[in-house]
Amino acid sequence: MKRLLLDNLKNIPGWRTPEKLVVFAVDDYGNVRQDSANSKQRMTDAGLEMSNRFDRFDAVETSQDLEALFEVLSSVSDGHGRSAVFTAYTLCANPDFDAINTDDATYRYESLPQTFARVEDTQGQAYRGAWNLWQEGIRLGLLRPQFHGREHINIEMLERKLRYGDKALKINLENRSLTSLGAEPSMPGVGFNEAFAFWDRSELTRHKEIIADGVELFERIFGYASKTFTPPAQQLHPELYAYIETLGVRAIDKPLHCVRRLDQNKSKREFNILGPCVGNDHVSVVRNVVFEPTNNRAFDAVKLALNQVAAAFRWRRPAIISSHRVNFAGHIDPDNREFGLDALERLLGDIVQRWPDVQFISSDELVDKIEVTMQ
Repeated sequence: MKRLLLDNLKNIPGWRTPEKLVVFAVDDYGNVRQDSANSKQRMTDAGLEMSNRFDRFDAVETSQDLEALFEVLSSVSDGHGRSAVFTAYTLCANPDFDAINTDDATYRYESLPQTFARVEDTQGQAYRGAWNLWQEGIRLGLLRPQFHGREHINIEMLERKLRYGDKALKINLENRSLTSLGAEPSMPGVGFNEAFAFWDRSELTRHKEIIADGVELFERIFGYASKTFTPPAQQLHPELYAYIETLGVRAIDKPLHCVRRLDQNKSKREFNILGPCVGNDHVSVVRNVVFEPTNNRAFDAVKLALNQVAAAFRWRRPAIISSHRVNFAGHIDPDNREFGLDALERLLGDIVQRWPDVQFISSDELVDKIEVTMQ
């Protein structure tokens, strides 16, 4: 009963539409986490603790991951004959593990196409043709990349760890992975995968540089500018909103509620609703459906998502479904991919059966619809 009440309450404020719109907002595409099952085993043997499903199962999407995903997405059609589409919130760079200099603590990155070329060269069959499949998925309308940041790691933290020779980081670099890194004492409250988290606001200057570089890199890679942006792990100083707008980004994907750090021991609560951001010149996109089937296999993720979609439609809201690539990643453990895709197939089938007039759209298309009503 409490869940039902909350699912309805969160859909009361914000932008409305008579259309039954479904958006899949799926984070972390392109990000290097685990390099391979062999790397994972070596790091475990070295004493690193794989504490969560991202540490255990998340890896760059393989050719088989993409082929299997495309098969499921194209297995259904909405009321307009369109297949389901993933808004793939994508990282457009990763650490250049071989070029990072541990002697002078210098960080260097490789672009996303370079990442795919590297993993195809080092791991062969699993990644053969994967980057070409990416392009095919975009062409078919099954994938719509949007900007998730340049990397999914906090560069300031990584360089500090490089300077004093952090053991866990050394093991990760040797295995071309970035997982299971502990906290950095000089940056309290900052996680290694929180690219734009910070301890001191002086770090925001670097955040601006990274975001600007990432936005430009995204456009070079995909041939179009990203209209929307969601920061890694949802960490972002609100002061950066106006700066991000100057880069051409028209919408920022934010949590319904969060606590934003402003500077060291200063923070504030932030509440967001779908629609124009008050005091800024962008649209706030707020996800209202959760679909994380591999987070707890004993839990019925499909039922939860369907109930939340129903609540969204009841209040004439688009259903913005939040998910992560790890749910559909099989490079480390193929069973993980199979479980996640089976749940996705059931969810999609139930959606089109229950709401035949549903429309599958991407996040940037949703922003277009919202902006039309703002004019």
